[in-house]
Amino acid sequence: MQPRQTFHAIGILSRPRREQLSVVVPPLLKWLEAHGVKPVLDEETAAALPGNSKGRSRSLVADASQLLLVLGGDGTMLAAARLAAPRRIPILPINMGSLGFLTSFTLDELYPALEETLAGLASVSQRVMLQADLVRAGSVIDSQCALNDAVIHKGALARMIQLELHINSDFVCRYRADGLIVSSPTGSTAYSLSAGGPIVHPSVEAFVITPICPHMLSDRPLVIQDSSCIEVRLNGDVESVYLTLDGQRGIPMQPTDILRVRRAEELLKLIQPPQKPYFEILRSKLKWGEA
Repeated sequence: MQPRQTFHAIGILSRPRREQLSVVVPPLLKWLEAHGVKPVLDEETAAALPGNSKGRSRSLVADASQLLLVLGGDGTMLAAARLAAPRRIPILPINMGSLGFLTSFTLDELYPALEETLAGLASVSQRVMLQADLVRAGSVIDSQCALNDAVIHKGALARMIQLELHINSDFVCRYRADGLIVSSPTGSTAYSLSAGGPIVHPSVEAFVITPICPHMLSDRPLVIQDSSCIEVRLNGDVESVYLTLDGQRGIPMQPTDILRVRRAEELLKLIQPPQKPYFEILRSKLKWGEA
């Protein structure tokens, strides 16, 4: 890692109710303490230990740490990203989930990855975050960061919703669709990909705008500069429409609400295996070339 950073405290964030935690965490704590590093546990990690260990809230763990070690899947990683980026601390993700697109280290690579990180030799990928503001009657009522995407989508009802897209104050088009996805390059391999969007390399300075099941077949995904300001207005009679960030936090929307998305000021520092190029991860996770 350049420049080299000294880690006195490493926060551990875990996916809740993972059976492996009771096996993985105790030796991990001993290893960290033997290397002069204080482990700071979240409540999920502490609950996996014997006795009545008490952890801290995830925000307090992030406040007390110079590095976040994530034990879980991409969902845990996405939650950790929203804590790490504003604090400008890196994340070391260890896959204990299923797909693990973002958590690209395996459990067997845990200790070698820690050794490289503590020695200042880790490979760090700088990932763009989205800043999503929900505007109602001219005022911002909610403002959040997201690593993957901001999605406007319908609820349980089958009818389509109407959306109006503006980029840098220029009118683009109106959609009748099940929803609309605004994704970062990191999020291009998530929901946007499932909806027919392109894969964008993390180093490309771009956003992807992907309609979900649009009424018009000519409504195709757009790739635009990430310096753009994107505004999506919810039009027409709506019922049970939500703004969802990283698939984890849903906010009910009302008619004429505006979603405003721009590039966040903070970048996420994501530690990745230097021996696993991005395209190797794509081949592995997407099963490219397999019969």
